[in-house]
Parts: sequence; C-alpha cells; structure tokens
Amino acid sequence: MTSVRAGGAVDRRLPDFPWDSLAPARARAAEHPGGVVDLSIGTPVDDTPPVLSAALAAAGNAPGYPTALGTADLRRAAAGWLHRRLGVTLADPLGADPSVIPTVGSKELVALLPTLLGLGGGGTVVVPEVAYPTYEVGAIVAGLGVLRSDVPPADAADVVLVWLNSPGNPHGRVLTDGELAAWVTWGREHGVPVVADECYVELGWDVAPRSVLHPAVAGADHTGLLAVHSLSKQSTAAGYRGGLLSGDPLLVRRVWEARRHLGLLVPTPVQAAMVAALSDDHHVTVQRDRYRRRRDRLAAAVRAAGARIDHSEAGLYLWVTRDEDCWRTIDWLAGRGIVAAPGSFYGPAGARHVRMALTATDERIEAAVQRLAG
Repeated sequence: MTSVRAGGAVDRRLPDFPWDSLAPARARAAEHPGGVVDLSIGTPVDDTPPVLSAALAAAGNAPGYPTALGTADLRRAAAGWLHRRLGVTLADPLGADPSVIPTVGSKELVALLPTLLGLGGGGTVVVPEVAYPTYEVGAIVAGLGVLRSDVPPADAADVVLVWLNSPGNPHGRVLTDGELAAWVTWGREHGVPVVADECYVELGWDVAPRSVLHPAVAGADHTGLLAVHSLSKQSTAAGYRGGLLSGDPLLVRRVWEARRHLGLLVPTPVQAAMVAALSDDHHVTVQRDRYRRRRDRLAAAVRAAGARIDHSEAGLYLWVTRDEDCWRTIDWLAGRGIVAAPGSFYGPAGARHVRMALTATDERIEAAVQRLAG
C-alpha cells in the first residue's frame, strides 16, 4: 500500500499532465523514416459504426434541453445491455430512484464522482496500486487523500470511497469473483461505497471479466455498489462521450441530483446513439475481433523482441517490461519509431513497465511489428 497523504494534509494541486513528458520520446520517434507509431494513448481510430452515426443524425433536431436522468429509452436500453451482456439485473431503471443514468463519457464521471457524492472535506479514496491517473485527480479535486492498495485496508477509519478497475488500465488485470466479493463485503461492513470502473468489460481475451454488480459478486442487491461503463472503446465512439453509471439507487440518485444542478447533461442526439449502440451486439463483436487480431500480432512481436508481457488478459493494452526502468524502455522503443506510455504514469508500482495500446490502425500495428523485429 502507498499513500499520497502526509501528516493528514491533502495537497490540492493537480499533478502535471503526464503525457506532456513524452514530448522528447515523440520527437525521437518522429525521426524514423516510416513515421511515428503512436501506441501511447488508447484513443480509438476505426470508424464509428453506422448504427450509432445513423441514430445520432436522426435525432439531430433537438431544440430542447436534455435531462440529467436520461430518456426512458436510454435507461431501458442500458438495463437491457447490462442484463444481456453482463448478467446484471438492475433494481428499477425507470423508477423514481433510478438505478442507471447516462454520463458525459466515463472520465468526467471518474474525475467528479467524489465531489458528486458529497465526499469532500476530508477522508481517503482507495485506488488500485497501478491505476488510471484520474482516480487520484478526482480525489484531489474533492480535497481528499489517496491510498493505493489492491487489498481491502485493515484501517478503514477515514476511507470514504473505493475505486476498482477490472479489466484494469493500464495492465489489463481482471479481478476474480473472490477478489471482487472481498471488496464488496469490506465496503458494506464499513459503510464505504465501492465503485468499479468497467469500461473495458466487453474486451476480455484470456478470461471473461465479471461486473461487480453481478449476483455472484454483489449478492441479492446492489447496496453500496456502483459500476461505470463507457461506449468509447466497445462501440468506437470516444468522440460521442457516452457513458453510464448504475447500481445502488440511493447512490445513483445522489449523483443524479448533483448533475441536475451542475447541468451535466448528455446531448439528446448522443442519447439516441447510445440507445442504438446498447441495443446492438454485432458491432461490438466486429470491433473486438479487430482488436484481437492486432493484439495477437503485436504481442508476438513484443515477446520475440525479448520483452515480457504481464497480465494483459483483457482490455486494450499490453503491459510490457524489459526488467528495467520504464523510461529506458520508452527510449528503446522511440529509437524504433514507437511511442508507448511509461508505467510510472500509473503509480510507483508501474515504474518497470510500459503500456502499449492496441488502438492503432492495422497498418501502424504492422509497422510496429516490423520495427520490433529489426
């Protein structure tokens, strides 16, 4: 476990934006005669499926304000997707206390959730040892401390929120049912909300990821639990900024009420596109197969070049190490015209790994494969 709290004080300054520090590596990679292969940021590059873009265009006449609650069609489609794809049954998605609402993507929600839940003013947010940086940013914005831990802490005195991430970013680790259930039990015993970021849940390779809301983990209800989902990766729609928050109706309502006051509204055409996306499984299968082919090619090349891949059983990244400081590996890759993300971006425990994204075109993935073989 590691903590960024010191002497009970919380440093409210936001960290430097980590990707700015990659500028020298990008400059070196750009000297390669074949141009840069950028595997540093997991932004989709394939076309958004027509099922989404057609629904977006059809709903383009939207003169009125959308609601923070989301349309009934959207909440119905979201509940259907959760049940059909993840085996999750929501309490009452159309009820007075909603069990699901739309969000402006998932990063906005991650960054604001402690604030939206009214948790500011002291306490600690638990995040994974190796974690997406925005969990820490959200704690800082709310004036909270951060504890990095992959197991429930013995001392829960000042813990106010727990973030889980499975499949994990950056390392693609998937938590077992037992690991998820241990967090659920701990959170309920101590009255601490447990929130699972599951935006890669449709992208399991070696294992099938489980939602924290699944009855095998959560039991008969979702008390104290929330799950975050996103269309950015599974539907190749990061530009649409469409996400979901679901779970305990009491917690969802607290977030919804705050979002109403703040005007955090998903545009009506985007809500229509989300309905179409959540009602169609075919486009998700097509995109997952595309990522699998890229993963197989890149993983084989990484191993043939003498590096090791840890975890990476799900998600859109390879968690790669050459058993050296991550910045040495970044320099080694830049010399081959490849840019990756240093593992230190994700916490001290990532300092000997780099994250290589699968979100590049087939041509750029093939270029990386050839350069790693050189």
